[in-house]
Amino acid sequence: MKTRPLGRSGLDVSAIGLGCMGLSHAYGPAADRTDAIALIRLAVERGVTLFDTAEVYGPFTNEELVGEALAPLREHVVVATKFGFRDADANAGLDSRPTRIRAVAEASLRRLRTDRIDLFYQHRVDPAVPIEDVAGTVGRLVEEGKVLHFGLSEAGSETIRRAHAVQPVAALQSEYSLWWREPEETVMPTLEELGIGFVPFSPLGRGFLTGAIDADTAFASGDFRNTLPRFSVEARRANQALVERIAAIAAGRGVTPAQIALAWLLARKSWIVPIPGTTKRHRLDENVAAAAIELSPADLDGIDAALAAVAVHGDRYPPDRQRQVGR
Repeated sequence: MKTRPLGRSGLDVSAIGLGCMGLSHAYGPAADRTDAIALIRLAVERGVTLFDTAEVYGPFTNEELVGEALAPLREHVVVATKFGFRDADANAGLDSRPTRIRAVAEASLRRLRTDRIDLFYQHRVDPAVPIEDVAGTVGRLVEEGKVLHFGLSEAGSETIRRAHAVQPVAALQSEYSLWWREPEETVMPTLEELGIGFVPFSPLGRGFLTGAIDADTAFASGDFRNTLPRFSVEARRANQALVERIAAIAAGRGVTPAQIALAWLLARKSWIVPIPGTTKRHRLDENVAAAAIELSPADLDGIDAALAAVAVHGDRYPPDRQRQVGR
């Protein structure tokens, strides 16, 4: 697989990474551990070098899984994890106090079975802690060799600038896809100006853009999508029109809707690296193959026309979670 630079940080990674959250968190029952480890190692065989996790996924179990899977391959991969929620609980509020950041770093190093965190994100901006204090704390961890690069997740442009002035930000991770394009106006100009990479999560619309989900799909009781307005039955029914248009474009190229969605992201900027997640080997292969698809100007015009013709229904987060993004 081709590699890409995450901005001007000096960090090069595979054009497509692997978001590991869904192997043990948020989308129903966790995958079988043996199968999950095999999937992560297969991703390395396929050329994936960027693996994304967080202490809050599980909590803790996803980091442990990633650590076990990648321990024999550690020198060949880039491991990203995150801090920022109180007691590793996304429902307990935010906590980016310097002492908490250090405690998370030490605990994550143990769970990941490594001596350094390649990319350490603040999971959400904590308004109670100045971002300069956060960046300074991560900067000291960088000086100590425990962290190699600093990242932010779902941060706004002003916060990115303030953080970058204290400790260079290598990457911003936020949602970005065919059905969520807000970052193009809110943060991408700042990222390009400062030389910061962009790592879109949910690049396949939490599965919806693959065409495998429709209004009749029933999610497991613990599936995070049950709480999202964009995944209400009414919204899914309305948003099916977008998937149908993307599927028609994909059919014309002899590829899948998921591959169109990923190839479109790769075509936006050379410093964008999406991290689709999956629990299935055939989906991993499908996603990896998207890195080799080059969309023509006519393809991109067709996609733009499809997006312009369909209004996406439903907010991406409920109000309490929406208040935690874009700060």
